[in-house]
Order: sequence, then structure tokens, then C-alpha cells
Amino acid sequence: MKNTILTNSIIGCVLALVLPISVSAEGFGLDWDKAPEREIYLLYPGQSSMEWALTGKDHGGARAFHKAGDRCFDCHAEEIEKMGELIVSGEKLEPTPIPDKPGSIPVSVKALHDADYLYLRFEWEESDHAPAPFVDGGKMDPDNQAKLAIMFATDDVEYAAQSGCWGTCHDDLKSMPGEADSKASKYLTESRTEVEIKGKGGKKRGGWDKRKADGDLTTEMKNGHFMDLLRYFPASGKTEDGHILADRMMSGGQGVEFKGGLDTGMWVIEMRRKLKSDKPGDISMALDKIYNMGFAIHDDYSAARFHHVSLGYKLGFDNDEAEINAVAK
Repeated sequence: MKNTILTNSIIGCVLALVLPISVSAEGFGLDWDKAPEREIYLLYPGQSSMEWALTGKDHGGARAFHKAGDRCFDCHAEEIEKMGELIVSGEKLEPTPIPDKPGSIPVSVKALHDADYLYLRFEWEESDHAPAPFVDGGKMDPDNQAKLAIMFATDDVEYAAQSGCWGTCHDDLKSMPGEADSKASKYLTESRTEVEIKGKGGKKRGGWDKRKADGDLTTEMKNGHFMDLLRYFPASGKTEDGHILADRMMSGGQGVEFKGGLDTGMWVIEMRRKLKSDKPGDISMALDKIYNMGFAIHDDYSAARFHHVSLGYKLGFDNDEAEINAVAK
């Protein structure tokens, strides 16, 4: 018995030396058993811009989306894995595929609330796919093994109710087919005087160079035409609270708290965000309303568009009809 204990102790010490150290997955001390769980598959999107989605020759669902108001969720929720595998293979929408990168990843999502805060919990398996062969060292973002971004919007934002965060992704952004500028970031159509959709007559898709005047952008913000954006870097504990309208702005919000990280091969991340805010770019949430929500994960040191993204989901409070239902804690 003594020899067995000694042997196990030695093995434990050796493993502690050779295995990677996990980031703490400590959370906010909530009883997550109260919250309904939803498994959401995140899709590898490649270069599928909003302009692509709205053009019939590219996307078979463009007419149903544009004319009938169908949601991406309605048509694609059950085929995320199939779509992701096609794109990540390089057969469609991806000119620089990463070998063995998964086309989709399943993520467990739970939500709770109290009178002051919304709480979200995300759990997914650590990735072990191959690095990007076209980047020095294979790691696009060497300091961050994973990143989590969460986006909220009201129905006031064009396309938000149908496509979640896809309305911020355009053909003329950095690393997209019609890249207009190496610094081009996400934007909403409400921030531009014009957005070219089909690219007829040699025109470039998108509207990066058609930015509205500052006074008009202020009006758009007051009218609720923005997407609230939160981001967390588990390796450093860094958080960002910003928004998307004319650009992707990663500051200016009321602030957000995240806890958690990598725990025995699983990423476990919890978020706490105040329901109410008076900061520009923040959505103040009421418990009797429904909000649009999407989220994205950069795994295995990836960056830019080489991430996995969710379709648009409906977030509600104590509402069984909501696709993500935050129940009272």
C-alpha cells in the first residue's frame, strides 16, 4: 500500500511538470443547475459576408431572407456541421484553409439573471487542431489561445433579428474578398450612405468608403442602431466593452465582468453584465423584452475571420419561448 501511494505521488508530480497548467475556471458562485442548457453549434464562416448572403447567385436563401424575412436560424440551425465542413475544406468561401480545423464546435450555453445582472455561462472543448500553415509559427495570435466575443442588438438594427452579428460583416473588410483597407473593421449598414450588394458593373461590394457624417452617426446611435459588443481574453483576464456602428469600437461601455478559463480540457467562461446602462453603445435590458444575441470564439490562437460564429439567437428572461432563456437565479 505504501509503495502504491509513493508511486502515485511520483506520477502526480511528473504529470504536474509535463502537463500544461490550466487557467482557473472559478466563476461567480452561481447554481447553474437552475438554468436550462442549450447546445449551440458555432460555424466556421469563411468569407461569407452580408453582401454574399443577400445575393441570390451566391446564396440560395437570399430571396427568403430578403423578401420573406426568414431568419438564418430557421433554415440552417440543423445543418451547421455540414455547412462548416464544406467551408473549412476550402471548397467554398475559404481561399486559405487551415488543415484539420473543425468546421463547427458545440458550445453549452446557460443564462441566469437577478434584478440587476445578466449572467451567461459558456463551455466548450479545448481545440487541438493544426496551426495555420500560412502564419509564422502557425499561431495568428500567440498570446491568446482562445477569445470569446458576445454581441447583443435590438430589432432596431437592420438584419439583427434575422442574422445576428452577420450584419456587421462585409465584403470590403480586412481579409475579405473585396478588402478596401487593411484597417477596415466591422460596421453596420446604418452607418453608410450606401452599401453595394451585388457588385454589378465592376463595383466593389460593401460601403467602407461611404461613411456617414459624424452628426448623422450620432443620430443613428440615439435611434438604437448599434450592436453591443463584449470580449474576453482568458489568458490575461482582459475584458472589453464596446459597440459596432461605423467601426468596431472596443471601449466606451459600462464595463463587464468575466471569470473562468481552461479547466481539464474544457473552456468554462462565465459573464456578469449589468442589465441597465446609460453609456452609448450599451443596450439596457428589460426583463419583459427579447434581444438578439450572437457570439464568436477564436480558438487555437486564431485571429480575424478565422473564428467560429453562432447564428442569431433570441435572448429572453423567464421566457420559455426564448432560444436562450435567462431564468431567475
